[in-house]
Amino acid sequence: MVSRRILGVGFVALTFPLVSALFAQPRWLVGLLGRGSADVVFFVDGPKPAVALTIDDGPDGGATPRILDVLARHEARATFFLISSRVPGNEALVSRMVAEGHELGNHLTRDEPSVWLSAREFEAALVEADSVLSRFGQMRWFRPGSGWYSDTMLAIARARGYRSALGSVYPYDALIPWPRFAAYQILNNVRAGDVIVLHDGGARGPRTAAVLEEILPALERRGLAVVTLSELVAR
Repeated sequence: MVSRRILGVGFVALTFPLVSALFAQPRWLVGLLGRGSADVVFFVDGPKPAVALTIDDGPDGGATPRILDVLARHEARATFFLISSRVPGNEALVSRMVAEGHELGNHLTRDEPSVWLSAREFEAALVEADSVLSRFGQMRWFRPGSGWYSDTMLAIARARGYRSALGSVYPYDALIPWPRFAAYQILNNVRAGDVIVLHDGGARGPRTAAVLEEILPALERRGLAVVTLSELVAR
């Protein structure tokens, strides 16, 4: 019979890498994941005293105004990756994003893993979302739903004038509903040139507002400007 001690050691050996990955997001690992995908921006190298803030899955009539209010108080800017089917009825919010210096990104038409779509379905969703979002400003960035992508998707996005972006600091806020945990994850891992990923929509939006209330003053104290993706890439 296998002893409890051996079982315990085995459990720790198996789970330690997962726990370590949960709390640490080393730049080298992110770079390894992105190797071979030059079309995808995960982070920006170089001594840039800035980070890009990206917020997925809006707009949301209840939560998005709270997020925008926090950003305005701290003079921070973000790239909002919007789901186009959520725009009708929230046009004023999208206009406010642009008016306040934020940037819009294409997150397709529905909250679903983009990689499940056929090439034809993916291109149709990209174009449909673009037709909605481009009414508010120039569209430059695409982010796949759930973060998974294929070379075919990247090629289609590039042909449609989009650059693809994921991120290098992800606090698991779509899975773990604790703003303090998300704030800890961000502040423990972020450094200049990183791309932070947070979420809007439903219960996630108010949590993001709470996370921003905590991290934005801390990032300011570290001398890190919080900017859009386009601003970070251009620096």
